[in-house]
Amino acid sequence: MDAREALKRMKEGNLRFVAGKSAEIHRTHKLVDNQKPFAIVLGCSDSRVPPEIIFDHGVGDMFCIRVAGNIITPLELGSVEFAALKFGPRLVIVMGHTKCGAVQATVETVQSEVRPELSQGMETIVNFIGQSVDTNASDEFDEVVTNTIKSNVHNAVDHLIRESEVVQQLMRDDGMLVVGARYAIETGEVEFFD
Repeated sequence: MDAREALKRMKEGNLRFVAGKSAEIHRTHKLVDNQKPFAIVLGCSDSRVPPEIIFDHGVGDMFCIRVAGNIITPLELGSVEFAALKFGPRLVIVMGHTKCGAVQATVETVQSEVRPELSQGMETIVNFIGQSVDTNASDEFDEVVTNTIKSNVHNAVDHLIRESEVVQQLMRDDGMLVVGARYAIETGEVEFFD
């Protein structure tokens, strides 16, 4: 399936979800020996943001990579490359979401007068998301968080493309699309940025 058809299917699935008309597709018995996902979704690990439900697709339809704040470290980068090469999907969606706790915590940390001591893992999350925080903004906290969520998605997309020769080659030679998106917990809608 080409990337544009995959993106169309994802958008249609989200419309079904928002309308309360989910198909609730489950067919694990057919996937014992093989899988053929048509999309890769790199999203946040927040329990309110399950891609299979949000996009109304079944087991085996998406290769989902979930990490707090939808950041892209070498592990997530390698996971995208693995899925693209092994299973063939040509659509990658990097999806953030409203009310993201990882982004809120990062903004609090960046704006703090005294930076708290963080574990190495949490420091990685804060450092990646922190690149998306506008430290010169005089906006209210909620507005800074909203802007950071969107900026963080854009930065993750850029990082994925810039750092992965595999993704660059698949975009150039095989029509791969890498798009950013934001899921609105309040409405269930996914907004695509690209």
